[in-house]
This record gives sequence, C-alpha cells and structure tokens, in this order.
Amino acid sequence: MSWPSTYDELISGRRSGAAAALARAVLAALAWPYGGAVWLRNLYYDRWPGACLRLPVPVISVGNLTVGGTGKTPLVAWLARWYLARGLPLTILSRGYGGRAGQPNDEALELARSVPQAAHVQHPDRRVAAQKALADQPRQILLLDDGFQHRRVARDLDIVLVDALQPWGYGRLLPCGRLREPAASLRRADVVGLSRSDLVTAQQREAVRREAATLAPHALWIELVHRPQAWITAEGRTLPLESLRGAAVAAFCGLGNPEGFWRTLASCGVCVVDQRAWPDHCPYGPAEQAALHQWAMRTPATHLVCTQKDFVKLQRPEIAGKPLWALQIELDVVAGRGELEKRLAALAAFVEHFRSQPAAPSPP
Repeated sequence: MSWPSTYDELISGRRSGAAAALARAVLAALAWPYGGAVWLRNLYYDRWPGACLRLPVPVISVGNLTVGGTGKTPLVAWLARWYLARGLPLTILSRGYGGRAGQPNDEALELARSVPQAAHVQHPDRRVAAQKALADQPRQILLLDDGFQHRRVARDLDIVLVDALQPWGYGRLLPCGRLREPAASLRRADVVGLSRSDLVTAQQREAVRREAATLAPHALWIELVHRPQAWITAEGRTLPLESLRGAAVAAFCGLGNPEGFWRTLASCGVCVVDQRAWPDHCPYGPAEQAALHQWAMRTPATHLVCTQKDFVKLQRPEIAGKPLWALQIELDVVAGRGELEKRLAALAAFVEHFRSQPAAPSPP
C-alpha cells in the first residue's frame, strides 16, 4: 500500500489497532503547535488589514481549506480562458510548490499546456510575482493560484473550493487531519465552490451546502464538475474517450486526494486492473520512474493512464513498453454560474475602463 493511502487510512480512523491509535495521538499532539501558528497568523491579518498589499488591479484568488487536490488548477484555467476570451490581459501568480529550483512546478506546466495564452509568474513570494507581472502589464487581471492562505496580497474575489468527496478534511488540522486552517476560516470567502459535485448524491451536496452557508453565510455558492474529455499522448495527439473503452488499464497519480481521479476513470468505461497513488506533487525522479517501470512490468494492463498533472512531468510515450496516456479534464460550473460571471464581469469592466489611464484607483 502506498504512503498516501496509508496516511489517509490512519487519519480517517479506518486503520485500527494500538499502533494506529498511538500514531494518531502523536499527530494530534503535533496539530496543536500548527494550529497555534495558524491562529496567530490569521489574527495578525484580521487585526491589521494594512498588512495585506492592495494592488492597483483586480486580484482573484482560487484556494481551498484542505491539503490535496480540490480542482484548483482546472478552475484557474477556466477563469483564465474566461477573461482571455474577452480580450483582457491576465497573469497567473503561483508560489511554485513542489517545483525544482528555477523550474516550473506541475501546476505551471499543466496550465502552460491548457492555457498557453496566459502569462504565468512563479515565485515563493506572491508580492514579488505581482510586481513582476505589473511591470510587464500594468492594466490586467491577476489570478492567485492556491492563494487562500496567502494573505499578504489583498484580493477582490476570494474563491474557495471544497471537495465533495472530502469536504472538511476529517474535521481536524494537519497533520492529524487534512485542514490547512480551521473550517471557520471559510467566512473570508466570497465564493464557495463544491468541486466534483457530480460524484456525490443530491443529499450529500445539500449537506455540504448547508454547512458552508453556516460558515460563510454571505458567500456565493457554486457547484463544479470535472468532465473527462479525451486521452492525450506524449506525441501531442488527442484521442476520443472511446479509444480505451473496455481496455485493461493501470492508473497512477500524484495527488493529495486520488479518490477523485479513480472515480472519474470509472466513468470513462475503462477497466482499471491496478492503481497506485504517489504523494502530492511527486517529482517523478529516477527512483520513482524506476518503481513505475517495475510496477508496469508486473501489471496485466495494456495501457498506463495518469492525470495531466503527472503527465507533464513524465513526458514519455511509454513505460515498460506500455503506452502512457493522460486523461484530459475540463471543468464546468453547473450551479451559480450566472452570478459568478456577473462578479467576474464587474472586475473586467474595471480593467477595461482604466486600461488606457496613466494611473488606476483601487478596484471596487
């Protein structure tokens, strides 16, 4: 069993026994200093709003409360395409977590492939990234990727995603749960989005919506789905989903929450005969690639499949002689889209109005 699966079984309580109970006690003890640091940090920004840098252009943040994939990158791509389709300049700002020194990380590579027209600045300090972006284009939209916890830059629209499959991180802070900060922090959100909303029942969606409304009563509620579109090969070919219908495949991914990928694959008509989860932002260095090779040799699958996030780091046509394909996913906003677009349009109008001005006031 992989470490991500083992860890999830441990913190969820599915793993029993004295050793598991002891491990959870240790993790709970470690959560106290982590929670204290988060509390002090949030208190600082709540009490001193001036600590947040207010930029002269609209800033939109896409983030989450929990560690692991909640679909932030597909939403960032969706927002970027929305503004670019209206002729507005835009730059994506990210910290580059998991990337090698001086190299783009997996999200940056994935965004470069899915939205090549969008500028992207990657820097651990989002203030520095913003200054670089504005030096090139002073009138534009800035998109903070994974920005909810990055409070040094003020934002005009704070979008927080909640994963329908694991909405509240088992209700506990890291490392004994998956919460990066308490669920009560959702009150800062302007928009709360339920990602992978089609993978749960209507009753489950409503339960999450009610909880979110309690935590963030003034936030707009939206629901999103991640629809499989096609298979992508290393040669750049895009093949229809029917190409692997009924085929025996082995699936792997390096995501914080791989369950969403497994469930999406199930809707593609493939027969998953083996699967393997790697840690989030897995670099796929020599050791990981050697392990993948051995795993691929043992599996009876005819094809290997992974996410685009994994694919951009591997960029190889096969492993152990078996073709490697990535599943292309497109995001769709299926509830609350009209109101969301009104808010996006308000920020777009600000940029359009002041693009030709020598100086711009703070956005509304």
